[in-house]
Amino acid sequence: MVKEADIVIIDSNIFIIDLRYQHDKNFIINHKFLKIIHSKGCGVTSLINLLEIIGILSFNLNERQIAEFYKYFPQKYNIDIIPSLSPDSRLPELEIRRLIDIMTKRASFGDALIIASAHTYIPQASHFVTWDKKHFKKKLNMKVLTPVEFLKI
Repeated sequence: MVKEADIVIIDSNIFIIDLRYQHDKNFIINHKFLKIIHSKGCGVTSLINLLEIIGILSFNLNERQIAEFYKYFPQKYNIDIIPSLSPDSRLPELEIRRLIDIMTKRASFGDALIIASAHTYIPQASHFVTWDKKHFKKKLNMKVLTPVEFLKI
């Protein structure tokens, strides 16, 4: 299992399954992974991931619900949002050159934003957990695992 000092970055799709797809074939293992992260307090996600999640959920939430979700999300999962959760802060500064370099390795713009955010703001992370492992493998300087693989370590 992860050590106390380990930092685990969690991708958006993990939260989306937990929040919206309780009948997904991966829901139970996904939920188990999130419970372990919650109990250990070792999880982080990027502001980019949080905004992506809100964008997906926005089709079913009103303005008040979105504001509450933004504020409540880190507490629900006992995770940190990097670099900042303040709604008055700016989007993370990321170099265009870095994004293009990442995209030349066959990454979508959204994935490139997440990868660049991880490199820039969470370089000390030990693991990146996602259901889209192939999108991130060999693009991050940490172990890229699915929740199934993570629970085996």
